Amino acid sequence: MPEFPDLTVYVEHIDRRITGTALKDVRLGSPFVLRSVAPGVEEVVGKNVTGVRRLAKQIVLSLADETHVVIHLMIAGRLRWHDAKANAPPAIPKRNGLAAFDFEAGSLIFTEASKKKRASLRFVQGDAELAALDPGGLDVFDIGFGAFLTRLRDTPHTVKRALTDQRVFAGIGNAYSDEILFRARMSPFKQGRHMSNEEAETLFEACRSVLSEWTDRLRGEAEGKFPGQGGSKVTAFHPMMAVHGKYRTPCVVCQSPIQRIVRPENESNYCATCQTGGKLLADRSLSRLLKDAYPRRVEDLELPR
Repeated sequence: MPEFPDLTVYVEHIDRRITGTALKDVRLGSPFVLRSVAPGVEEVVGKNVTGVRRLAKQIVLSLADETHVVIHLMIAGRLRWHDAKANAPPAIPKRNGLAAFDFEAGSLIFTEASKKKRASLRFVQGDAELAALDPGGLDVFDIGFGAFLTRLRDTPHTVKRALTDQRVFAGIGNAYSDEILFRARMSPFKQGRHMSNEEAETLFEACRSVLSEWTDRLRGEAEGKFPGQGGSKVTAFHPMMAVHGKYRTPCVVCQSPIQRIVRPENESNYCATCQTGGKLLADRSLSRLLKDAYPRRVEDLELPR
């Protein structure tokens, strides 16, 4: 799922292409992508774009008269840009196309490479209605350490879950939470409410530094071209990541094999040596299967030759 760095770069590219111009047309490729009833398509077409921003993990195209187009990419949703041509706007892809938004400068194509169809589009009238779509998570760049600490202490979850819960913190998901926790040298199972002030401050700085560095890196990879085009990729797995998607590969710090915890919808990746004092965290399904044979520490692993 695109997270803070990916969404920030998306927003920047969309903003400079369409803000100040009119939304000429909205074409729906799938009737199921639109999750709102009013206002209708005909009520948003023709309005000028006043700005583009991120709302948690959603992208908001704000139009005149407090009208908003809200795009939620979910896991497999992606956006592509096509510069305007003299003949006709680009067709919506038949296989995975959801919608197209046509502007003077070109068209924004909304796709989803998944059969589950979780990505969504909403048209919202009024800033109050838009605010109702905000899950309430705090942006780590908009708050100080005190507010960050309060959120952690008020959340009865593991720190991994707290970071990825959009009601707690905004824009962070599975991939970058792995990278943040690795930077902070912290177990994903640590309870936020039991952290010392020093641990919480380390995590706070890790959130800001990891998200800033990856935003800059993705800006550089795009090289002025729209994200996901011209060689860049919008993906949860990047070769330069330290732990996310790096199961069994050597840790960049200590060379221990990266470990993972598998869940139905995602997986957490971590270095046992750097983050958990050498202790292997239980993967529920695998630990139940192996029982007493399940390794408890890094030194118990049978490493690939």
